[in-house]
Amino acid sequence: MIDNEITFRKLEVFLAYMEKLNIARTAEHLSLSSVSVHRALHSLEEGLRCPLFVHRGRSLVPLPAANTLLESARQVIEHMERGIVATQIAAGFGQKRLQVGTLYSLTLETIPRLIMGLKLRRPELEIELVMGSNCDLHARLEDGQLDAILISSSDTDIDPQRYEHLPLFIDDIFLAAPASSPLNSKAVADLRDFRQQKFVALADGFATYHGFKEAFQVAGFEPDIVTRVNDIFSMLSLVQAGVGFALVPGRMKGVFENSVKLLPLTESYQMRQTISLVYPRNREHDPNLLALAAESRMLVLGNKK
Repeated sequence: MIDNEITFRKLEVFLAYMEKLNIARTAEHLSLSSVSVHRALHSLEEGLRCPLFVHRGRSLVPLPAANTLLESARQVIEHMERGIVATQIAAGFGQKRLQVGTLYSLTLETIPRLIMGLKLRRPELEIELVMGSNCDLHARLEDGQLDAILISSSDTDIDPQRYEHLPLFIDDIFLAAPASSPLNSKAVADLRDFRQQKFVALADGFATYHGFKEAFQVAGFEPDIVTRVNDIFSMLSLVQAGVGFALVPGRMKGVFENSVKLLPLTESYQMRQTISLVYPRNREHDPNLLALAAESRMLVLGNKK
């Protein structure tokens, strides 16, 4: 069995010393103290149970045993370095492709801003976007099918032990009505006044539908849902066409601003979504994810201005 005193780090110190043959220069090369270098070499000898060096004044002169260890240590470190790189590639670490899951509604402004900034940081990076519901994207992240996701974290349980969670912004939910509706855009909508109206909703699993159900529970009635759709753009198109009303996040204001009215909800039904970047904690040092996180923080700062 290999003694616990024999570690990769001590072998790296040993290799560096065998090249420099000087404690001070080795320490400077490895950004260590001279005491740490001396201690590493001494404990390596203890782990091997044989001397590697002989003291001559302040110098450590290699013995034949040190020269014997030299080639094996070099091969071990080089082989392990190749193994680490291969392992990281297999895990998707630092590759030239990043798979990012996102809500449909974030493709209007948030995703383009992130991609533009990310491409400036890592021009060689290919970014693949996967769009879906909150539930679907979170499941894909857990299965390792996505590298990172942008979702409503207020509607999803994020395990802080497994995932990094970076909030980007908070969005209010509004009542969407056709532009032809007699409703005043500056008015506040009380859902109880829409008991007899028809509604269009997202399918189960979408963050906005989660809030939709909660709002009508507070209102005390079951809404008449004409149809359910799988993306927010289709839902707003149906609202525009007069099929029914809907609840949508404020970030959709600019899409159909001339054909859809967005009314704030009364205090009883006010809801908010926290949009966050989520990615695996065990990949927090991946250069691609580090760049995505850095660009996300820049977006947060830009939103505060």
